[in-house]
Amino acid sequence: MKKLKSENKYLIVITGPTAIGKTNLAIQLAQHFSAEVVSCDSRQFYKEMTIGTAVPTAEELQAAPHHFIQNKSVFEEYNVGDYEREVIPLLDQLFTKNNVQILVGGSGLYVDAVLRGFDIFPEVSEDIKEEIEQAFQQSGLGFLQKQLQELDPAYFDFLSRTNPQTLVNPQRMKRFVAVCKAANLPYSSFLNQEKNKRNFIPIVIGLEAPRDEMYQRINHRVDVMMTKGLLHEAASLKEHQHLNALQTVGYRELFDYFEEKYTLAQAIEEIKKNTRRFAKRQLTWFKRNKDTQWFTYTEPVDTIIQYINDFTR
Repeated sequence: MKKLKSENKYLIVITGPTAIGKTNLAIQLAQHFSAEVVSCDSRQFYKEMTIGTAVPTAEELQAAPHHFIQNKSVFEEYNVGDYEREVIPLLDQLFTKNNVQILVGGSGLYVDAVLRGFDIFPEVSEDIKEEIEQAFQQSGLGFLQKQLQELDPAYFDFLSRTNPQTLVNPQRMKRFVAVCKAANLPYSSFLNQEKNKRNFIPIVIGLEAPRDEMYQRINHRVDVMMTKGLLHEAASLKEHQHLNALQTVGYRELFDYFEEKYTLAQAIEEIKKNTRRFAKRQLTWFKRNKDTQWFTYTEPVDTIIQYINDFTR
């Protein structure tokens, strides 16, 4: 085991599509650098979701200290802003022990929260959320669009020209309107604030594979999940399927099976297909970061360690 002889603090960030081997690499690097592993997989936070989110095994958790693994409940309201507020103080604490730490996960938005931070928005009361939800249920998406156009016409016009698909996303629209009402200010007034500076240097590593191999790994993982009891796990959560945390590939399809929309075989194929689509979206997101150094998932860990050592010199 080794600690870098440097006054700088380095956060090794391991990204890439699902089922590519990020957890295994994170553990090997944590052992080598005497570091700890911080998860930024937004579904591995939930203790009720074990099999379908491929949380690290008991052996993997013992191999290196882990954080943000099954530390929340699906019944808690938790979002990327909450995560940023919790993870940065944790990293500050970990860096007092060692100047290298590991961040790993496939949730691109959560990775961005750690590396760059987000604009700070006002708290929205439950009363406002409930009011907007009831109005949406009664009047539909058109109500949200009209509200945003009235409360923040400049932002509505901006979205119409540059990102019209956002205007038909109910969750995003509810958020925009809620912030306007909570602050009595336009949503856009909270954008492009000066972000908090980070006290670490990121070393971003991406794992990838040829598409056919990536898809084979995904299909195999789904089969393994089914043998481990994913069907039973989904059944235990069926009555709570409306919760945001459960709007997740691997659970949605089995909920549809329980409602007889699919046969079990069809549901499994849907999980595989939707997971493959999700992996493509992950790669598209992570490829935007031009500072990422990409390796094939079969790359020897020593090669990656050498790259890290060279980076820090």
